[in-house]
Amino acid sequence: MPVDRTQRISHRRLGLLLGAVVVVLVAVNVANKYGPAGTGLIAGPLVALGLLLLGRRAGLTWHDLGLSRRTLTRGSKYAAGAILAVAVVYGIAAAVPATRPAFQDGRYDLQLSAVLQTAFLVIPFGTVLLEEVAFRGVLHGLVNRHRGAVWASVVSSVLFGLWHILPSLGLADANRAVGSAVGGGTAGQVLAVAGAVGFTALAGLLLCELRRRSGSLLAAAALHWATNGMGLLVGAALATVHFS
Repeated sequence: MPVDRTQRISHRRLGLLLGAVVVVLVAVNVANKYGPAGTGLIAGPLVALGLLLLGRRAGLTWHDLGLSRRTLTRGSKYAAGAILAVAVVYGIAAAVPATRPAFQDGRYDLQLSAVLQTAFLVIPFGTVLLEEVAFRGVLHGLVNRHRGAVWASVVSSVLFGLWHILPSLGLADANRAVGSAVGGGTAGQVLAVAGAVGFTALAGLLLCELRRRSGSLLAAAALHWATNGMGLLVGAALATVHFS
């Protein structure tokens, strides 16, 4: 008998599915932080594919996952608008001395070739692909299907914030603007991590709303890449300019 994809699943099964996704993401997060260089670029696409298969196995449609062909055109329009908006905001921020230090991040003190590789290969395929499929695709789809849109946005965004605990370790030392805001020492590091978690959780809510309005992961992925990738490009460009 064919499986009814509209059938609601039990709290227990939903919890097990969400738990399985979280366990996989924790393992990937640790591997990205402490594993060999390039781990995320290999693991990201593979884990994203595995999570999509898990989502489909759990009864999610391509529309539930934000990957329906019906919303591709709409998603493309939102994606273009998101990239343009970030470009304008970053251009203004880079031109204003008060906000310019936000782009000075020691973690991205790279040669030009490494900057381009990171912006156009590592970030889209090693970061954005996995995070969008996991948080705005599978996790959002599972909770939205069985508990509604509000819960889907909240759960996926909170988890998205927590996902950034490990990557934000050392943020206060690496980023001049963050370091100035939170100070040094252990207290400063804790504040930096807490701020990063809170900020990315709020960013997750924005990405969820963009995904909801467009019906497509493409829109959220474009905004996600623009925020990270263009920030790196602007920071690298500013590092070559001497301001009086």
